[in-house]
Amino acid sequence: MKAARAHGFTLLEMLAVILLIGIAAAAVSISVSQGLASARVRAASSELAGALRATRAQAIVRGQEQSFDVDTRANSYRNVKQRDVRLPKGLRVSITSAKEDRPNDHTGRIRFFPDGSSTGGRITLQRGKRQWHVNVSWLTGEVRVVDTVAAR
Repeated sequence: MKAARAHGFTLLEMLAVILLIGIAAAAVSISVSQGLASARVRAASSELAGALRATRAQAIVRGQEQSFDVDTRANSYRNVKQRDVRLPKGLRVSITSAKEDRPNDHTGRIRFFPDGSSTGGRITLQRGKRQWHVNVSWLTGEVRVVDTVAAR
């Protein structure tokens, strides 16, 4: 008579399944963390664009020129309430604006006028290879966010 073999899994089979579950969990967690970081940057670029639009609106409403300053050293900008807003960690900011609107080597300025126009410029937020450009039209003062992947 043959002895009845117990039904079930061997230790080796159980370890293989646990290893596969661990690899899948690690892959999912990396994907989720990258997605959250991307969402934070997207939110920061939207908030920056909103602050620019608010500055333009204040220029129109008050009937006087309003300035929007970006500090590339501190990774911050000054909003319409004259408060410094720091950008999320790991995010770099740069600004392209008129030479006369650069009070120093690390500060750029975009000015908005009572008719809605501006001096124009581009504020770039970068995290890794991803870039978000916040473009300000000089003629209309329109603010637009463009999401790109930087070429390296």
